[in-house]
Amino acid sequence: MTSTPTVAPKLKPGDRVAIVSPSFAAPGIYPELHEQAMRRLREDFGLEPVEFPTTRRVGAAPADRAADLIAAWSDPSIRAVFATIGGDDQITLLPHLDPAPFRADPKPFFGFSDNTNLLNWLWMYGLAAYHGGSTQIHIASGGGIDAIHDRSLRAALFETADLEIRPVDRFSDEELSWADPAALTSSAPTAPSPGWVWHQAERVVTAPTWGGNLEILHWNLAADRWILPPAAYEGCVLLLETSEELPPAEEVFRMLRNAGERGLLQRFPAVLVATAKASNLGNRPPTDDRRRFRDEQRAAVLRALAAYNPSAMAVFGVDFGHTSPQWILPYGGSVTVDGPARRIVAHF
Repeated sequence: MTSTPTVAPKLKPGDRVAIVSPSFAAPGIYPELHEQAMRRLREDFGLEPVEFPTTRRVGAAPADRAADLIAAWSDPSIRAVFATIGGDDQITLLPHLDPAPFRADPKPFFGFSDNTNLLNWLWMYGLAAYHGGSTQIHIASGGGIDAIHDRSLRAALFETADLEIRPVDRFSDEELSWADPAALTSSAPTAPSPGWVWHQAERVVTAPTWGGNLEILHWNLAADRWILPPAAYEGCVLLLETSEELPPAEEVFRMLRNAGERGLLQRFPAVLVATAKASNLGNRPPTDDRRRFRDEQRAAVLRALAAYNPSAMAVFGVDFGHTSPQWILPYGGSVTVDGPARRIVAHF
């Protein structure tokens, strides 16, 4: 990795953008929702989406999915790359990637969840990207693209600007079944946001970001080959979020403890922790149980920081993970975490 990851050039209206499925090919099962996202990219953002061979191919081999990524970066007419959704096996395609075409023509990549694998891989080779923006999730949302997602996506795509990341009034940690036609026209119910919780908000940190989905980061740690020596992360802002698999607080602590034992958790002067998703399609706990789940997760993170990085500043409840709406954040690009002012600013 270079000392500061390279941020790709901005796009202009009419540019072609790759639509890929490096993990689960959800467009192959839910094509109507996928087409809705493609229409919005054309009509709302003025971009021309270009699908690749495995975008709708459910069960495509890792090598084939990797070939689509290489092809997207090798095509000079493609100016950005969007993942359709996450999944659970993207780590298996990383060995099939060649960094040369990625470095030769840096392009913004958008994805989160299992796409943490690719975000981290790009970061390893000195390339910045964006956490968020999977087409099947927020661009295709039946109720329309949320204003927060829209604003931060436009900033990432088209602007060189500083965008303040603010708490949201209402949020949702639920989703509609895509098998239900209502998913094309409706959004999941919302609730009052739990808000932000600041910890040791006594400093101002401006630095590149790194991190993403905690479960995927833990897989990368276990694989070893996709993690650099801890000193490479010194001074970065750590992004942490957990998935719809709802890892219990003790497991969250253990994953962070492993990062601490690796000498990694100690490297980050500031940590942004997303609002934890506390329900999924198969498990809709009562409101009090969801609040307890989030409180226990926050306590687990603080426990790990107390053991391995007691001076770190942390902000809990930032909306960039598996809940909705979702701020898109730079990944390898810079953010400012201003503790005394209680502000977070993304530098696009």
